[in-house]
Amino acid sequence: MYYIYNLYSAGSNLYYLGNTDNPVRRLHEHNSSPFNTYTSKHRTCVLKSYFQCGPSESDATKLEQFIKKQKSRKLIEQLCDKNFVPTGF
Repeated sequence: MYYIYNLYSAGSNLYYLGNTDNPVRRLHEHNSSPFNTYTSKHRTCVLKSYFQCGPSESDATKLEQFIKKQKSRKLIEQLCDKNFVPTGF
């Protein structure tokens, strides 16, 4: 099963969206990777939310790209809200 996950860096006040088959493992990788990456500059990140996309990585990637194309911090913050129900897609 693949998931869209949403990380937040309080120190930088930034969100990061990605997809994976294991959100908890991926959070650990973001916070401990020795490589120079986008999230390595904004540590420490916390896992704000994640949700199932289905069994296909390509479907998760398409949904991730769709959300990122919206360029909407408000949408990403809504995805962190347990009561948010997306409509109009």
